[in-house]
Amino acid sequence: MDADDPVRQYRTIWISDIHLGTRGCKAEFLLDFLRETESDRLYLVGDIVDGWQLRKNWYWAQSHNDVIQKILRKARKGTEVCYAPGNHDEMLRPFAELQLGNIHVADRFIHDMKDGRRLLVLHGDQFDSIVRYARWLAHLGDTAYNATMAANHYVNAARRRLGYPYWSLSAYLKHRVKNAIEYIDRFADAVSEEAKKNGVDGVVCGHIHCAEIRNIGDVLYCNDGDWVESCTALVEHLDGRLEIIEWIDRHAMELRARQLVAA
Repeated sequence: MDADDPVRQYRTIWISDIHLGTRGCKAEFLLDFLRETESDRLYLVGDIVDGWQLRKNWYWAQSHNDVIQKILRKARKGTEVCYAPGNHDEMLRPFAELQLGNIHVADRFIHDMKDGRRLLVLHGDQFDSIVRYARWLAHLGDTAYNATMAANHYVNAARRRLGYPYWSLSAYLKHRVKNAIEYIDRFADAVSEEAKKNGVDGVVCGHIHCAEIRNIGDVLYCNDGDWVESCTALVEHLDGRLEIIEWIDRHAMELRARQLVAA
């Protein structure tokens, strides 16, 4: 972050699926985002720490510590931090309803938007049939996913040497496999139905690493994405507008601008 860059102020920020404790985590990108933004409320929508991977193979970079410290510092300075654990950080679920200063832990939250709409906020793994009923398959899929992310690391190392911006192999594959697209749609329908049952106007979730905002019937469905593939966040502007922030695209634009200046 340049010292002259203005800090972006939002009413609310939602981030999820950071997966601290894995090599695929884009902690540096997230740190940059956290430094350049402020909000009245910050929702951590699950899978912030990847307990599954840490149990298999311990990995914890300094940048992962820095992310935790930055979030704690925001809480100390007045940002209300709301943490809804996911399946990868399910070890925190027994601490639901815990409040430590300005940090709240709960399975789900209800967020009141500026325009009066109410949003259910939860990770969403509760509506993933594989996670609920075939955990062995979920762990197998997680292993395959991490193999893809490892390949993604080497692909992007080569792209950096050639002067190209970051590109997600796993996201590319996900959006071109019919079964993956059907899975995303079924998940979105199930989460939206839960919002309807709770009598709210919409839902914010994570889990499937696919950021989007769309209407499903009368329900506003929002997914804030992830910080291992797309580096996205959902924000509520001060005027109440919702937007998906694609942080990698911002850096890609800056890289292209520097290349043009150098040329």
